Amino acid sequence: MKSAYELAMERLNQSEPKIKLTDEQREQLAAIDEKFKAKIAERELFLTDLIKKATAEGNFVELQELETQKTREIASLKEDCESEKERIRSSG
Repeated sequence: MKSAYELAMERLNQSEPKIKLTDEQREQLAAIDEKFKAKIAERELFLTDLIKKATAEGNFVELQELETQKTREIASLKEDCESEKERIRSSG
């Protein structure tokens, strides 16, 4: 007897067939991942350094703004990454 989860997954697979990716598409997706991982790491390092400085100076208003900026920029970069990857997936 199958669980509700297994039945739901079967229905999902029937309604949305798996996309077959070419080797070239897989390489492009991997390159996009690497590019955005580097961009995210760069922004995290830069903003984390600014956050440390603001903390050391006791500037809590700037600290909050920087933390919000860091969260927003990382989310934006992740969204851009997924958009580029979806463009590659749909081009097949």
